[in-house]
Amino acid sequence: MNNKLFRNRLVIALFLFGIAFGVNAQSVDEGKKLFKTKTCAACHDRNMAKKVVGPALAGVEGRWESKKDLFSWIRNPNTLLEAKHIYATKLFEENSKVPMTPNPDLTDIEIESILLYIRSQSGEKIASSGEVADNTLAIKGKELFKAKGCAACHDAKLKVDLVGPNLLKVADRWSDKKELFQWIRNPKKLLDSKHEYATKLFEKFNKIPMTPNPTITDDEINAILAFTSDPESANAPVAKAKSAGDSYLELSETAKVVSNEPGFFSSLTFYIILFVLLLLVAFILAYRVAKTRVQAFKDEFGEDKKLDILGLFFMNRTVLKFAAFGFVVFGLYFTAVRGIALGRQQDYQPDQPIAYSHKVHAGDNAIDCEFCHDAARRSRHAMIPPTSTCMKCHKAIKTGSKYGTQELTKIYASIGFDPSTGKYIKGYNDMSLEDVKNMFTKWLAKENKGDSKVAEEQWKNIAASLTNEYKDKVQGPIEWTRVHNLPDHVYFNHSQHVTVGKIKCQSCHGPIEEMDVVKQYAPLSMGWCVNCHRKTNVKFEDNKYYDKYFARYHAEMHDGKRSGVTVKDIGGLDCQKCHY
Repeated sequence: MNNKLFRNRLVIALFLFGIAFGVNAQSVDEGKKLFKTKTCAACHDRNMAKKVVGPALAGVEGRWESKKDLFSWIRNPNTLLEAKHIYATKLFEENSKVPMTPNPDLTDIEIESILLYIRSQSGEKIASSGEVADNTLAIKGKELFKAKGCAACHDAKLKVDLVGPNLLKVADRWSDKKELFQWIRNPKKLLDSKHEYATKLFEKFNKIPMTPNPTITDDEINAILAFTSDPESANAPVAKAKSAGDSYLELSETAKVVSNEPGFFSSLTFYIILFVLLLLVAFILAYRVAKTRVQAFKDEFGEDKKLDILGLFFMNRTVLKFAAFGFVVFGLYFTAVRGIALGRQQDYQPDQPIAYSHKVHAGDNAIDCEFCHDAARRSRHAMIPPTSTCMKCHKAIKTGSKYGTQELTKIYASIGFDPSTGKYIKGYNDMSLEDVKNMFTKWLAKENKGDSKVAEEQWKNIAASLTNEYKDKVQGPIEWTRVHNLPDHVYFNHSQHVTVGKIKCQSCHGPIEEMDVVKQYAPLSMGWCVNCHRKTNVKFEDNKYYDKYFARYHAEMHDGKRSGVTVKDIGGLDCQKCHY
């Protein structure tokens, strides 16, 4: 290639690049202009972050299943509402049934420009091609990976095989993407058709069937696959602002309602300072009384008398009255405070019969809390998971990452599962302790390179953990030590907070995914609960119960007189709500 031709092509390339850059910049400016002239700003926040008359627009494209529907909604929302489009109907109801203003004359290019402007205002980086340089799909996929229960059987870090295979770049292993989608939705159908790769997977992983997901959408699968294809992008800073309508919520702000650290006025330092000040006042009073008496004695008898402050301090009736009053007041106060705190156990962190680590399960492997505590979403109690829940994974995973075989064998010895054969033991409850010991020590020795000494030591720990003075057999339920315990006269419903209130587990239980040994994170006091009710906003948009019942609040929010509705506003401080 001659130099002249090369220079010409270079000039043309730079010219085209300049045009592309100019078009992109012009699109953002055009979008800003259209956002203003088309009166979008009349109903939507200019920073795209807050809900006004209409929803916050940050991340709006990610909330629609297809761009075609979004464009149709912008041009003629009534078309989608009449067709009973699910998301359009939800938007309409969430925003006080105020209809979206139609824009039938907007072209595709103009709508794209507006969307480009929304992205730029939301803090997203705009690439030179006009597309969004973000990681929202991968982040959404990571959230779905957890929400859909994938992490129960697959490594959340996508590195190792667990109950199922590691899913790093899983889409590349399937020759046909349609078959992968079918495998995720209905694996039995592929196995029944003797699909070669599906059958190979089934046999490789102990013939444990893939959990079907019949309701998962194509967009949700694509998001999960985006995460598995590039997991690092999901760990990068979020490229878009979270909006009021986004279903993938951050950790609840409820955790920040009350600090666990005592305030100055409830600390020991405060009471020491108060005591010293009162003591100083008493000494000053005693000194003044003593000086008055000395002067009176001199005036009457013409003689000086020794100043005895301490004697007067301890014998003066006024001082003694103050002392008695202070003793009664402070005595009653501290008695009341100690009485209120009776039974509370913040930071209580007992050892458990099994060294179960929430850090490994909920943190490293990202298993959703509700996979084990599944009653939390539908019942008053969160429920201690039965041993059968552990067996969902530990039929396949037989060696722990930290303690090897010791802790997992406690589960097998409790429920009667033979890890060497992979089957439950018939007549297990009738077996003697010696027979149970012989069976499991053989397994332990085999898994620890034939070391019978290690097997004996581990068995001693297993037997000690599963037996006590009231239970002489290892067979039977594991007796966990309760950590969180409210008084009998207090009513608390997990489902009301988890399902209706959308409160994250960490709001009350702290960073549970970082705890090797669980402790009580929050004080669980009445004041702590009351403060939470005072400051936590009700999730109006996710609960149809509030649509008509609190119509006045909806009207006030619509008129801008109210930014939100707290639990307190709907009766959350009524005594009978918790003390029935």
